Amino acid sequence: MTDAPRGTLVLAGTPLGNPGDASPRLAALLATADLVAAEDTRRLRRLLADLAITRAGPVLAFFEDVERERLPRLLEVLATGGTVALVTDAGMPSVSDPGYRAARAALDAGHHVTALPGPSAVTTALAVSGLPCDRFCFEGFLPRRPAERRARLAELADEPRTLVWFEAPHRLAASLADLAATLGGERPAAVCRELSKTYEEVRRDTLGALATWAAAGPVRGEITIVAAGAPPAEAGTGTDAAGLAARVAGLEAQGVPRKEAIALVAAATGTRKRAVFDAVVAAKPPSA
Repeated sequence: MTDAPRGTLVLAGTPLGNPGDASPRLAALLATADLVAAEDTRRLRRLLADLAITRAGPVLAFFEDVERERLPRLLEVLATGGTVALVTDAGMPSVSDPGYRAARAALDAGHHVTALPGPSAVTTALAVSGLPCDRFCFEGFLPRRPAERRARLAELADEPRTLVWFEAPHRLAASLADLAATLGGERPAAVCRELSKTYEEVRRDTLGALATWAAAGPVRGEITIVAAGAPPAEAGTGTDAAGLAARVAGLEAQGVPRKEAIALVAAATGTRKRAVFDAVVAAKPPSA
């Protein structure tokens, strides 16, 4: 009795925008894989044309909304001992892009899963930001709804590692305003736009200044935000009455209702809401 064929799933990194960043290994894989699963087949065709690759084998659209229903096709090819290349629009699969479900399903079915290293907007933005790179935290995309976004950021207010996010251009101004209000307007940061492309731009400034710049918009293109972590002198502090009141005031200055601001500060600092409320009341100047 022979073992069932063991296929190979290759999670392949693709250029962020400049096709010249494609490796010879990537070109060979795209030309020879038994199946290429692509987040956007139109972008794949453009890349194939840029690399002068004529692909004879099948291509399967594999974006977020159809991942689950198209996994059986990938597993079918792997079950014959074939090679499946999985690529996303740009960068490494699974990093805020399709890939995780396919990798997990392939592993569970006993197949080999490997990666063809390639560009990543996360590490590229981190490298050019001018901020510490020895320890960092990638947070994907921020929540779209303002209240949820501010709640997520409140949890990160005291994070000492450099922070990295992806963001849609039409939400950049609102997200930077919330970042400035929650992490502090003087926190150093960088907005990286269209990395590796013709109109690449990296703006390095404080969160407050970047929020003002983005509000004057519009800002277009693929966006990665990098922000410094909480300074050692501030990490874990700011829980005295004056610090709590200052945090609430900062959020209120950005238009956050006081009740929500108190809840966010309480969650971020591990302080009871009543204590935060009392700190806010105590910080009020005496009435004339």
